[in-house]
Amino acid sequence: MLTARQKELVKATVPVLREHGVALISHFYKRMLTGNPELQNVFNNAHQARGHQQQALAGAVLAYAENIENPTVLLNAVKHIATKHCTIGIRAEQYGIVGKHLLASIKEVLGEAANDELIEAWAAAYGQLADILIGVEGGIYKEQTLADGGWSGWRPFVVERKVQETENVTSFYLKPADKGTVSAYKPGQFVSVRVYLPELGIMQPRQYSLSRASLQNDGLRISVKRIDTACDKPAGLVSNHLHARVNVGDVIDVSAPTGEFYLKEGNNPVLLVSAGIGITPILAMLQDIAAKNPQRPVKVLHVARTADDFALKKEVREAVAKLEKGECAVYLTRATETKEMCPCFKLSRPDAAAVAALEPAAESDVYICGPVSFMDDMRETFVAAGVPAANVHSEAFGTGNQS
Repeated sequence: MLTARQKELVKATVPVLREHGVALISHFYKRMLTGNPELQNVFNNAHQARGHQQQALAGAVLAYAENIENPTVLLNAVKHIATKHCTIGIRAEQYGIVGKHLLASIKEVLGEAANDELIEAWAAAYGQLADILIGVEGGIYKEQTLADGGWSGWRPFVVERKVQETENVTSFYLKPADKGTVSAYKPGQFVSVRVYLPELGIMQPRQYSLSRASLQNDGLRISVKRIDTACDKPAGLVSNHLHARVNVGDVIDVSAPTGEFYLKEGNNPVLLVSAGIGITPILAMLQDIAAKNPQRPVKVLHVARTADDFALKKEVREAVAKLEKGECAVYLTRATETKEMCPCFKLSRPDAAAVAALEPAAESDVYICGPVSFMDDMRETFVAAGVPAANVHSEAFGTGNQS
């Protein structure tokens, strides 16, 4: 339990964290990954290189310091962080390593300003936060392990099938190497996949949505977009590795399905909105409704560059056809014509009028997945159209885009 004096000292560092938080956390990560190189197998190397991880943690540390007197206001953020931690196998004993390097970094970066009293205050604050996260993560691990066909941490899966969906999207059908069953998951959830990258000499995890509904418990499917070099952005190491080097019969490590972005049960109208590879969790939701509640009103809005870039379109069409009240509009942003022209294709970008055409109601639930800017724009547009903000749900993969 923090004393009033310790809370006061932690709050006093807020201005410093606002100005120098990213520099402090960058120093921390460099220190920790040098002192404990085994943790390079845990953290996303691409997020580290691009600064995403540093910015995300700096923001979280600042928010914790700002709310040190009432950290319960951060419970949603804590649950989100804990969920991500569980997908990459973070364990309770590793918090001691993180704490050691974080406190040392505060002392090294702040210099004389970091006296013993301040370090003790931050040690107490970090201990409190670590205990909260360990408790939440322990609950998630327990729930995953006790589920039929469940597990926690990494489990080896065999690639049973590899299907090229588009020029840059490939689906991987995965079955447990132990030949056991797989726990049911909620439509929209994701797994982490871990592979060894020879060019880095380390294991690397990435998160991918499960691209089909959990209608049987014999396996999983992920559909991975290959991230190519574009402008100043490097190619995605893991996505390219999966596309080029992982084949049928190969074994990869997979975490238990999890995630806070999933379809809520009910009979109210559902609007499923996606762009590009964002179709993957949306398809799982669509298939789930088609199989379990086909009377539920569903409208789909998807954005692709061309018809050929519309991944999993056959399955989308099949699922919509099973719905009693299903509609689908697909916006092709880089096509002037298409040989697959059908009533659902529109050669334009979706705008406020496109959203209005979906006739969103106050009781609708909206699920959005795609690039961050797309999700932000769609969220604002749906709220402006009358859908309560609490009913608009969007996916956010950790600290940045998949690679």
